[in-house]
Amino acid sequence: MSHPSIVSEEEESREEIIGLLQGFSKGRENLIPILQTIQKRHSYVSGLAMKLVAEHLEISSSEVYGVATFYNQFRFHPPGRHQIRICLGTACHVVGGDIILENFERKLGIREGQTTPDREFSIERVACVGCCALAPVAIVDEATHGHMAPSRVEGIILGFQIEKERLEREKQAENSEEKELGENL
Repeated sequence: MSHPSIVSEEEESREEIIGLLQGFSKGRENLIPILQTIQKRHSYVSGLAMKLVAEHLEISSSEVYGVATFYNQFRFHPPGRHQIRICLGTACHVVGGDIILENFERKLGIREGQTTPDREFSIERVACVGCCALAPVAIVDEATHGHMAPSRVEGIILGFQIEKERLEREKQAENSEEKELGENL
């Protein structure tokens, strides 16, 4: 069963994609530019988007899917609020980048290229982040974590969980104060 906010998000996405498609002619040569535009706007290309593109271009959904999966520039899952990119370039790979990736996957319960069900985290493998002297490297959101060790993975995730809990407590406290003010008026 889908969460209500996800259902409304999908409907909004449908309307936006339909509007976006109206700006493109029905020529097959527009397939990649359309997919790129959708990904730029939504950060990924959903199954719904591919279906709508196929209908607009009057081609099969499998053809759209085949083109989209051929190019590694396209994502098929929504990115998490916190994006984790693990470098597996030569320098990082040689000193255990793959072990760091496996530790993030195990801790979050997802595989590379996936997003946690709550959309909090996504993991992506990247070829090189240009910080070879800091290998192995993980980029978490925009922060570079050099000389990563498997033991640091849990601390990074725990830091986000603690911050999320703190924000939830603050929000609950605000709601309680507003409720008290409303009752006192």
